[in-house]
Amino acid sequence: MYLEKTVVLESTENKALTEILDDYYLAYLSRQLSLLGRREVHNGRAHFGIFGDGKELTQIAYARNFRKGDWRSGYYRDQTFMLYLGLLQPEEFFAMIYGDTDLNFNPSTGGRNFNNHFSTRNIDENGQIKDLMTTYNSASDISPTAGQIPRLLGLAQASKLVREHPELKEKLNNNVDGNEVAFGSIGDASTSEGMFFETINAAAIMQVPLAIAVYDDGYGISVPKKLQTTKESISEVLKGFKKEKNTNGLEIYTCKGWDYEDLVKTFEKSIAECREKQVPALIHVQEVTQPLGHSTSGSHERYKSKERLAWEKEFDCISQFKKWILETGKADEAQLKEIEKRATKRARQARDTAWKHYTESYSAETESLAGIVSQLANKNIKSVDHSDEFNAVKNKLFPTRRALFSFAKRLKFELHGIDGLTAEKEDLKNWLGKFEARTKVMYNRQLHREGVDSTLNVEAVPVQIDKDAPMVNGHDILAENFHKLFAKYPNLVTFGEDTGFMGDVNQGMKGMQEAFGEHRVSDTGIRETTIIGQGVGLALRGFRPIAEIQYLDYLMYGLPTLSDDLASMQYRTMGKQAAPMIIRTRGHQLQGMWHAGSPMQMILGAMRGIFLCVPRNMTQAAGMYNSLLEGNDPALVIEPLKGYNVKEQLPSNLGEYKVAMGVPEVLNEGTDVTLVTYAWNTHHAVKAAQLLLELKNISVEVIDVQTLMPFDVNHRIVESIKKTNKVIFVDEDVPGGASAYMMQKVLQEQKAFNYLDTAPVTLPAAEHRPAYGIDGEYFTKPTVERIYDAIYNMMRETNVKKYPPLD
Repeated sequence: MYLEKTVVLESTENKALTEILDDYYLAYLSRQLSLLGRREVHNGRAHFGIFGDGKELTQIAYARNFRKGDWRSGYYRDQTFMLYLGLLQPEEFFAMIYGDTDLNFNPSTGGRNFNNHFSTRNIDENGQIKDLMTTYNSASDISPTAGQIPRLLGLAQASKLVREHPELKEKLNNNVDGNEVAFGSIGDASTSEGMFFETINAAAIMQVPLAIAVYDDGYGISVPKKLQTTKESISEVLKGFKKEKNTNGLEIYTCKGWDYEDLVKTFEKSIAECREKQVPALIHVQEVTQPLGHSTSGSHERYKSKERLAWEKEFDCISQFKKWILETGKADEAQLKEIEKRATKRARQARDTAWKHYTESYSAETESLAGIVSQLANKNIKSVDHSDEFNAVKNKLFPTRRALFSFAKRLKFELHGIDGLTAEKEDLKNWLGKFEARTKVMYNRQLHREGVDSTLNVEAVPVQIDKDAPMVNGHDILAENFHKLFAKYPNLVTFGEDTGFMGDVNQGMKGMQEAFGEHRVSDTGIRETTIIGQGVGLALRGFRPIAEIQYLDYLMYGLPTLSDDLASMQYRTMGKQAAPMIIRTRGHQLQGMWHAGSPMQMILGAMRGIFLCVPRNMTQAAGMYNSLLEGNDPALVIEPLKGYNVKEQLPSNLGEYKVAMGVPEVLNEGTDVTLVTYAWNTHHAVKAAQLLLELKNISVEVIDVQTLMPFDVNHRIVESIKKTNKVIFVDEDVPGGASAYMMQKVLQEQKAFNYLDTAPVTLPAAEHRPAYGIDGEYFTKPTVERIYDAIYNMMRETNVKKYPPLD
C-alpha cells in the first residue's frame, strides 16, 4: 500500500529526496515534450519528429555523471540528457521541430537539422578554441545509424594523451585536463553497424576513457533484435572484449531501463571507473520501452504484439519510477500530481512560446508583401489582384518562408509585361532581393569557415630554392617539412596504418616518431572509419590531427564519417563547431585497380565542406600542409603516388612557404588552347604542350588548378580562355567526373562559354578502373599522346586547312 505522507528525513536524505523528485519532474517534462512534439507533427504544424520517450530515466542516470570538460557524442534521442545538463530548454525543443532559424532560439541547429540533434560551440568567432573545461560539451549530432560513434575515439583519446603527457595541457590552452570522459549513446539495433564494432575494437586496444550507453528497446524500427544481434544481446556478444587482468579490453555493464536505483548505481560506477582508470565502458540498458514508436512517420502498433505493448505499458520507466517513489514513501500521490501538473504546464508554455517566435520570425516581410499586394488590388485590374491567394498563404496552418517566397516569385512572373505598374514591380523586386538574401544566410552559408580563420585568408608565400639546393626524393621534402611543422605546432599529431614506426609506406613521415614521440606520431590498425573519427574527435578538442589513409582507393571505408560528419559539421552548426583535421592520402597513377584509383567524382559529390588539395609534386604538397595549418578548415590532401621517388630541389624555407587555396598556377603560358588539369596529369600536359609547340607551333596554356575545392576563386581560368578561345579539361576520373565538374565551374560559373570558338573538351580516364601494370595504366588514363591528339583536333575544328587530319 502506498504511504500517503513521507517521513521527515535527515539533511543528506533530504538532498537525495530533492534529487529524486527533481528527476521525476525532468522525466515527466521530457515525456510531455515528446507527446506534444508528436502532436505538433500530426496536426500539421511541423514536418517530422523523433523523440526520447522511454529512455528518460536512463538519460538522467547517465547525465548525472557528466562533468564540465566532458564531451557527448550521442544518439538522436538524448533530449532528457541535454535537459538535465541545461543544454536544452523546452522552447528550443519545439524550435527544433518547427525549424526555427534563429540561433538565439535554436542554437544547436539553426533550422538546418531536425529535432534532437544537439551541438555546443567549440570555437569562437575569431577561430580560437574555447575554454572547454568550463562547459558541458556536445559534438554535433547526425542522423546516420551509428555515425556518431567513430568520433568518440578521438574525443576520448585527447584525455588520454594529456593525462600521459601533461605538458600538452598548456599547448592546448588548458582545454583538456586529462580526466574527461567521452559519453556516447546508441540504439541497440544500430550496434549492428560495422563502425560500432570498429570503434569498440579500437577503443579496447587504445584504452581510452570512452563510455557508450546502448538503449535496448528490442527493435530497430520494426525489426526485432533476434534478427539484429547474435544471442539477442550486445553485451553477450562483446564478452570476448571484456577486460581481464593484464589485458586490454573494455568493461561491460548491464541494467534495466525502468529501474531507477539500478540505473543510478550502474552509471555512477561505470563512469567513475572509466574516468579513473581510462578503460572504455559499455553500458547495456535492457528492457527499455518506446511508447511513441520510432518516429512520427509510423506506428509501432503495426509490428508489436499485444503482449509486447501491454508489457511496455506496465514497464514504462516513468510509471515504474512513480510506483517506486510511492512504494518507498518518498512522496505521496498528491505531491507527484503537483509535479506532473507543473511539468505539463511548462511544456505547453514552451510550445506556445516557440510557435509564436517561429511564426513571427518573418512577420515584417509578410506585412511588407501585404502592402504590395494591397497596392496591386487598388489598381482595379482584376488580373493583378491576388489578395485572396495571399491571404491563403499567410493563414496556412503551418506557414513557411517557401510559400511566401514562391507566391512573390509567381506574382513577379504574372506582372511581367503589364504596363502601369512600375512602382509596384520595383517594390516587389526589392522585396524579393532582401528576402532571398536573408534566406541565403539562413540556409546557404557556412559551408566553410568564413571569418578570420578561413584558410582562404592564408596568403601564398613563395617557395625559396637556393642555387645550390640539392636534388632529393619527393618523400624527403615531405618528411623534412613535417619535421618543421611538428616543431612549430605542439598540438599537431598524426596517425594511420604504418605511419608511426615505418614513417608511412612512402617515407613521408620518416624519422618523425623517433623525433616527436609515439604519442604524436602513431600507428593504427586497418580501420579507416575510426582513423577519420579519431581525427574528428581530436580536432574538436583543440588538437590538429593529420589522419592518414594509406591509399586513396581505401578512402571509401571512411567515406560515411567524412561525408556525414566532417564535411557537414561547419554547415550544420552554422559555424559554431569546427574540426580542422587534415586527411592525408596518396593516389592517382601507380599499379592496378586499387592502388591507382582517382574517384574524384565520389569525393566531389560526398565531401563538400572539405578542402580538396591535389598537388602535382611533394614541394607543392608540403606548401599545402603549411597553409592548411594556418586556418581552421578540414582538408583532404592527395599526394601523387609517382612523386615520392622523383627528384626535386630541396626548398630552403620548409615549413614556411604556402600555397594559396583555390588559386590556380599557370605552368606553361600559351595563346591557342587552355588546358585545365591537376595532380600528376600536369606532367603529361606540360610534355604534350611542349611537343605541340615543337611539331605544330600550337601554343598551349597549361593551368594546374591546385585545389578542386575551393576551385579557382579568382576566376583565373576564364582570363586564359578569353585569350585562347578554347579549353580542354584533363583528369584521371571517370567520364563525367572531375572533368565535368571543372567544366561546369569554368563554363557556367565563370561564364567562359561566351569566349569559346569551339566546343569544350573533356579528356578523362576510361569508365572502368585502371588495369594492372604500366601498359594497363597507359591504355586506361590520359597520356601525352592522347592530350596531343585532342588538342590538335580542337585546332583543326577552327582551321581545317591549316591542320589536316592526323592520318
